[in-house]
Amino acid sequence: MALSDRLLAAWYAGHPALALLRPLECLYRRVVEGKRARFLAGQGEIYKAPIPVIVVGNITVGGTGKTPLILWMIEHCRSRGLRVGVVSRGYGATPPSLPWRVAAEQSAAQAGDEPLLIVQRTGVPLMIDPDRSRAVRALLDSEPLDLILSDDGLQHYRLARDLELVLIDAARGLGNRRCLPAGPLREPVERLNSVDAVLYNGASADRDGGYAFGLKPAALVNLRSGERQPVDFFPPGQAVHAVAGIGNPQRFFSTLEGLHWRPVAHAFADHAAYSVQALTFTPSLPVVMTEKDAVKCRPFAADDWWYLAVDAVPSAAFVTWFDSQLSRLLP
Repeated sequence: MALSDRLLAAWYAGHPALALLRPLECLYRRVVEGKRARFLAGQGEIYKAPIPVIVVGNITVGGTGKTPLILWMIEHCRSRGLRVGVVSRGYGATPPSLPWRVAAEQSAAQAGDEPLLIVQRTGVPLMIDPDRSRAVRALLDSEPLDLILSDDGLQHYRLARDLELVLIDAARGLGNRRCLPAGPLREPVERLNSVDAVLYNGASADRDGGYAFGLKPAALVNLRSGERQPVDFFPPGQAVHAVAGIGNPQRFFSTLEGLHWRPVAHAFADHAAYSVQALTFTPSLPVVMTEKDAVKCRPFAADDWWYLAVDAVPSAAFVTWFDSQLSRLLP
C-alpha cells in the first residue's frame, strides 16, 4: 500500500500516530484561515466575473462525485435556456499554453481526464488553468455565456463566487474532522457553515443541513466501438475486471456489486496514467472501468473493455432549491 493510501486510511479509520502531525496541522490551518480572512475582507487581487459563478467543490481530499454533479448541472441549466461554461484547474494536464480551451479530440494527457470527460459528454465550453480567474476571463473572451461553473476551486480565493456547493461522500464523511496533514480536510469543518449548500453523495435521503444525491448507472459503453448497452447487458454473477482510478475506488466497486456482477477489483491512484501492460489481467474477463478512466484508455482499448456511464440524481428538494438560486442570480 502506497504512503498516500495508508495516510488516507488513517484519516478515515483513525490512528493515534496522527497526533504527531498536529503541529503541522496548526500551521496549515493558520495559512488557510488567513487566505479566507483576506478574501472576506476584499484584500488582494480578486476577480469578479460579470456573470454568475457557481463553485462546486469539497473540503476533503479525495473524490466526492463533483464531475457527475457538474454534468447534471450543465444539462439542467441548458434545459432552462442558459448558456453554460466550465472552468477547471485541469489536474495533471500538460497543455502547450495556459489558459487552454479543451476540445473533445484532445488527449487526456493534454487536457486532463475530468475536463476531457466533461467536454466529450456535453460539448460545453471549458477552459483549464490553475488560475481560475484567468480561465474565466479567457472563457468570457471566447464565448457569450450566462453562467460559469467552477469544477472545484472552493479554496481558490482569487475568484469571487455567487454560489458555493460542497460535496461530501456520505459513507466516508469527514474522517477524523482534522485538517491536513493530520486529517483529510482542506479547510476547517466550520467552513461548511458559510457555504450555500452541502450535498451528500450516496445518502438515501436529505439530512439536516444537506441534500442527498446519488449516482445512477446509466449504460455500459464500449471503449473501442462506442456501442451502448443497458446495464443488464452482463448477466447476474458475471465476473469482470473492475478498474477505478478515482478518489474513492470502493464506491465504484460497490456500484458494480449492486448490479449483481462479481468485480475483481483493481484500484489505481486518482488520475492514474494507464498502459496496456497495467490493464492486462488474468484470467481473461471483460474489463469495466469508470468513464474518467476510459478517456485515457480509448487509444489502446481491447474489444471487451467497457466503461459504466453514471448520471447524478440529486434530491427533489435540491432541484427546487437550485432552481430558486438560478432565478435569483439570473432574473
